[in-house]
Amino acid sequence: MNLVTTLRIAVIAGAALLVELLCRLNVITPFTMTSPSNTFVNLVHLLASGKPWPDLTFTLVNTLAAILVSVVVGFVLGVLIQRIPRLRRVVSPLLAAYYAVPTFVFYPLMIVLLGLNRLSLIAIGVTLGLIGMIVSTIDGMDRIPRVFLKTAATYRMSPVARTFLVALPAATPHLITGIKLAVTYSITGVIAGEFILSVAGLGRGIAVAYNDLDNKTMYALLALLLTSVTVVNVGIHEWERRVYARWGLR
Repeated sequence: MNLVTTLRIAVIAGAALLVELLCRLNVITPFTMTSPSNTFVNLVHLLASGKPWPDLTFTLVNTLAAILVSVVVGFVLGVLIQRIPRLRRVVSPLLAAYYAVPTFVFYPLMIVLLGLNRLSLIAIGVTLGLIGMIVSTIDGMDRIPRVFLKTAATYRMSPVARTFLVALPAATPHLITGIKLAVTYSITGVIAGEFILSVAGLGRGIAVAYNDLDNKTMYALLALLLTSVTVVNVGIHEWERRVYARWGLR
């Protein structure tokens, strides 16, 4: 375990201990928030009861589907935009301004087009995660060493072979950044959608517990969600770090 990891764990543990102390001193009342220790106990009991597993599975499937579509479609569109200069000139300003648009305004449209089901949630996750993958793919393709492309031309490789055998490996560090963005934004879109328009999922469970003033369930589900997202992000960060180190970029 390196120093950076140790410091991160120390910061998280220190924050948890501070909140625990404030809860024990009744500075933070149980009506406002349950203490970290009680939240952990409530989470263990909740998981043992089996109640959150259907919601967890529902959210997991939607999130994985949104991530897969964002990464695959984002990569393909990024390659096409990078290879077609006229298309790039038209699309680039739109990509730069995309995240300035409040995408949540499209939620009613998603419901009308796809219905109140998992498809609308996946679509919301894709609308958030797609652009990050497209931009990272374009950036990665732009930074491929010219000698690689000249070598591919020397061997008379087809555009498809050049893309998957030369461009894709060479752009890997930037593509991983795109994957990280797609994962982060897709999770955000799916969970946020569950809060608003879903009939199931962790987001829906947290929203219902909040409306019912059920702090035990709400904070237990929040802890489950935060822990799951943290594990995923740490795993992706470690993967990114190793790839960058292999390429001598960090």
